[in-house]
Amino acid sequence: MTTKKYISAQGRTVDLGALVLKNETVRAVGNMGVNARGDTVDSLDRPIESKAQQTRRHYDRQTKGNVTNNPVRKTKEDK
Repeated sequence: MTTKKYISAQGRTVDLGALVLKNETVRAVGNMGVNARGDTVDSLDRPIESKAQQTRRHYDRQTKGNVTNNPVRKTKEDK
C-alpha cells in the first residue's frame, strides 16, 4: 500500500502499509460481518464472498437485471 513510514510521538517508526497488509484478513469492528478488505465473513472469520464477487454481482444485477424481450404492455398491433 504505502511506503511511507511515520514516526510516533514516542519516536517509534510505524509502517502503515505493512500494518494494513498484516491485518487485512482480521474481522472488522462492527455489526456488518466483514473483514478489513470488505469480504463477507462467517462467525469463524472464514470468507464467504469476496468484495470483488459482491461488486460483480451488484453490477450484473444493475446491467442485466429485469431485462426481458416481452413488451411492457400490449399495443393495438399486438392484439
